[in-house]
Amino acid sequence: MSVRGRSYRYVGPAELRAALRPGGGGYPIASAADFSIWVAARSAAELAEPFTFVVGTDAVLRLAPRRSEHVACAGGANVLSAGEIHFTRETGRWTVDDVSNHSTGYCPDVSSWPDVARALDGAGLGRPSGFTHEVVFRRCPGCEECNIVREEDFVCVFCGSDLPEAWNVDPADGRGTHRDRRSGPA
Repeated sequence: MSVRGRSYRYVGPAELRAALRPGGGGYPIASAADFSIWVAARSAAELAEPFTFVVGTDAVLRLAPRRSEHVACAGGANVLSAGEIHFTRETGRWTVDDVSNHSTGYCPDVSSWPDVARALDGAGLGRPSGFTHEVVFRRCPGCEECNIVREEDFVCVFCGSDLPEAWNVDPADGRGTHRDRRSGPA
């Protein structure tokens, strides 16, 4: 049995979660065969762009078009990680050439990489050794807004308070929602 990291609840705007339709969700990729079926159905234009991804708590990679909300890709469920991913074909094999944890709906910590790596390995995909673009999310203890930390400047862009060094976006007290003052897909 593999050791899995923390799971992340959806912490984005409630209206995006409310818009979910039954039976929705990203395409599950649990094996190389699953990926082969999925990628064969993609157009060249689709493959030129990154895709939205989540790794569910079942450790299965799920993929959706780039402009999809992460909460829709996950079917509203908790995830082990979420972000954006791009695939390329190299020497007869599909590989991941760009992958991030950029999901403002789940705000996963960069420490979620091992779960992504296991899911990609299970899908038979070549991959980098870590996120090619790491996004650091922190909730401000002062104004409670969710921030993306840039250039290791742990200061809230909304109120100027210091941000904690440890991930804290979904606090244990259950306040895990943030007002929608962010950009990008959830």
